Amino acid sequence: MVVVRLARSGAKKRPFYYIVVADSRERRDGRFIERLGFYNPMASGGEQPLRVALDRVTHWKGVGAQLSPTVKRLVSDAAKAQVAPAA
Repeated sequence: MVVVRLARSGAKKRPFYYIVVADSRERRDGRFIERLGFYNPMASGGEQPLRVALDRVTHWKGVGAQLSPTVKRLVSDAAKAQVAPAA
């Protein structure tokens, strides 16, 4: 099964996560199919805390990929943030 999940990167006690499409049998930080964005929970100042390619997420959902609960929450936050400035 193909899943959209977080892959951890960054230094010790300074997490940085990539949002990736991967086979569910691969390790968390192992091989992935495509990188869809990132999540930086430690973002401060002018840094961007979240970037997601929503069109690619909808593509992967359309071909049957499952979103992890955390990624599902982040995608909904990104969608709300994208709609808010346009209104």
